[in-house]
Amino acid sequence: MALQVTSLYAALLGLIGIVLAGMVGRARSRTTISLGEGDNTAIVEANRRHMNWVENVPITLLLLAMVELNGAPKGWLHALGASLLIARLIHPFGIDFGKMNTWQRGAGAGLSFLVTIACAATLLWQTFTR
Repeated sequence: MALQVTSLYAALLGLIGIVLAGMVGRARSRTTISLGEGDNTAIVEANRRHMNWVENVPITLLLLAMVELNGAPKGWLHALGASLLIARLIHPFGIDFGKMNTWQRGAGAGLSFLVTIACAATLLWQTFTR
């Protein structure tokens, strides 16, 4: 079975991950800091934007793929995938060294969390209702 819906969102989210990684490289190239952050706020912010993506997207995509393999309706899969995409587009704009609470950070993190929970709950439902 092809994972058409998950593949779409994996590709789009992969592009976001590449952009975020590129931002880390750009921040490093503007300094002499090869490893670590060296108290440079631009590198701290770029690292956290990218690492938050790394911490959240792979597991959620894996869960989404399993939900799709188990035969979930395409509408539900698109709702989950689009929500994760929106969350991951919003979240990096909320990472600011000087501010803890930004609406982008809260909305992006919260929506990502909800999608992960929804995928896990769907998998449990699929497992125990068959």
